[in-house]
Amino acid sequence: MKDQDKLRDKAIEILKSNDRGGYTVPTARLYPYQWNWDAGFSALGWATFDEARAWRELDLLFQGLWEDGLLPHIVFHQQSPDYYPGPEVWGTDGKAALPTSGISQPPVSASVARWMLDRASDTELAEARAAALYPKLLTQHRWWHQARDPENTGLVCTYHPWETGRDNSAEWDQPFTAVPETDTVFQRRDTALVDSAERPHQSEYRRYIYLVELFRSLDYDPPALYAQSPFKIYDIGINSILVRADRDLLALSERFGSAADQSDLRARLEQASAGFSKLWNAELNCYNGYDLLADKRLELPVSAGFLPLYAGLPSSDRAQSMSRELGRWGDRTRYLVPSLAPDHPLFEPKRYWRGPVWSVVNYMIGLGLQEYGFGDLAERIRADTLALTDVGDFHEYFNPEDGSGCGGGVFSWTAAIALWLSARQNHEPKS
Repeated sequence: MKDQDKLRDKAIEILKSNDRGGYTVPTARLYPYQWNWDAGFSALGWATFDEARAWRELDLLFQGLWEDGLLPHIVFHQQSPDYYPGPEVWGTDGKAALPTSGISQPPVSASVARWMLDRASDTELAEARAAALYPKLLTQHRWWHQARDPENTGLVCTYHPWETGRDNSAEWDQPFTAVPETDTVFQRRDTALVDSAERPHQSEYRRYIYLVELFRSLDYDPPALYAQSPFKIYDIGINSILVRADRDLLALSERFGSAADQSDLRARLEQASAGFSKLWNAELNCYNGYDLLADKRLELPVSAGFLPLYAGLPSSDRAQSMSRELGRWGDRTRYLVPSLAPDHPLFEPKRYWRGPVWSVVNYMIGLGLQEYGFGDLAERIRADTLALTDVGDFHEYFNPEDGSGCGGGVFSWTAAIALWLSARQNHEPKS
């Protein structure tokens, strides 16, 4: 593995090179704007060497917060010719202080804010910045629970694969058969910058754009989207991350909020615990998402199926089964955790979310395992995550078979996770 000092220096260099004056782009050209959950993980990296800059990352992200509480998945701080679809396609003028997309992304910000507060060296700065951010985090979480769980099931739904952060996961193959392809002629930019074998297929992109056009025609109205979207999923990733974030927001609320805030968050956490009971798959030894329109579970062994460990939801018996299943995956591939089981017939080791390893998912799964007491497996995932930056450099994602880097290079969240994991005092955030 790279010398730790050299790894740290390279990771810091990457974050600084992707800094655009207070916010971090994931990587130049391929992703030239500020992405929602990327920003959260980038902030963790900044926090290891520049705490004020880390808080600035979240502040600029929340400049995109809509009045109703939607925190979009992209904030367009500036124009760029390198990315499609840009702000003109989303058509969200007037929704926020800046142009944005019209969907969200896994809500990691509250967890990140809590971790940065708990591990801060400059406690006065962290206390002030967290207190100022808290009301916006609360607004964001209320949007998820009200706009995306109108029937109070304890599970929030999503209407676009991009919103899950796992754009072309094999989970979406069957639900996507109900989504038409757009007739709009458009020019993708990503495949001019990255090998098309490592990106989603064009037919998937045409469905992605169809959904964007539909949502725009409905003016992003939550009841209309719930009634009319042809893609409506309980995503296991978003729901797990939201439960963890609600727990962390509750901890922040105990410092900065009201008794009413805390009561509401506790009630939401109880609802979620009940809702997750329908998502356990005993045959696959992991959790699955759910297709609301088809009324059936999405029965695929994907890495996100282990994120309920990060949420602290499985019983000890289920957690044991999940750890054994992850160990089985580890026996079948060099690096954990591939985004699809390595012995599944749809596994593609280089294509985006259909096989490769992602540092941020590894971090969350590893943290969950650590908190459940599976320290050896958590350490293997941590070691694999850091080793991949040696074999595959700081790429967007990695081939789990040989460790080669895929997608974009000099990638911010990969660098950020390496920094956070390699900082001893930050190795185990408080639960």
